[in-house]
Amino acid sequence: MPEQPHILVTGSTGNLGEKAVNTLKVSEVRVTRIGRNTNNLADVIPADLTAYDLKWAKYFEGVQTVLHLAADPKPVATWDSVQGLNIDLGLNVLRAAQLHGVQRFVFASSNWVLGGYRFTDTKLTSATPARPVNPYGASKLFFERVGIEQVHHSGMAFLSLRIGYCQPGDNQPGPHMAFGRWGQQMWLSNEDWAHAVECACLNPFEGAAVLNIMSDNKGMRWERSEALDAIGYIPKSRYTPRLGVWGAFKSLLAQMRDSILPPMNGKRLFGTRW
Repeated sequence: MPEQPHILVTGSTGNLGEKAVNTLKVSEVRVTRIGRNTNNLADVIPADLTAYDLKWAKYFEGVQTVLHLAADPKPVATWDSVQGLNIDLGLNVLRAAQLHGVQRFVFASSNWVLGGYRFTDTKLTSATPARPVNPYGASKLFFERVGIEQVHHSGMAFLSLRIGYCQPGDNQPGPHMAFGRWGQQMWLSNEDWAHAVECACLNPFEGAAVLNIMSDNKGMRWERSEALDAIGYIPKSRYTPRLGVWGAFKSLLAQMRDSILPPMNGKRLFGTRW
């Protein structure tokens, strides 16, 4: 009888984490939850992952796959926050995974790595040059690059999932969503997120890949054939974005702002050192 897969999940008490754990439990795999446990849940191992400690690293022993979701999830997160919660914490988790011979590391990246393309028609693939517009996106890009590099040293497979917009709860799409049409185009349904978790954690995979994970929304520009080829991800949900008058006005203001003050995308208004 095949050994039951053992998957360790960080950030398991957050929005994506709770949904991922529920999916994995249905899939009948062994799940270890570790990290911040503010609600004192009985099945979550409490640990401060921002400080490496052998006391919590030992729980990585015997784990086949790490699903790393722990981070400050806010696009408006500050540099101080993402340094501790997205970069330092992530490096500690990666260190523990390598120490204990974990076979696969699945990382929750973000489409904010490509935020600078919000007001363009560019097709977005894993090879599209990164254009983060905030510290949050920059922290995700950093960890993507570190994870891919570690594959060459440890042989551990690394999957970076550039996850779309998955709201807490029942996650219904609509004009209420932030970031205008861009936000709605990257909507990721709960069902498609569950499917992505199963594909990334349980389907055969070796090497490294950066994959776009969102639903099959009308007008979306994210290439998804790479996710199909790598892990078999096929989204089922579909939404047609729509903007109200206020939403369209805010999007226009944001586009004007970005054209005047380009956000971290390499353009300069003047000078060569600015």
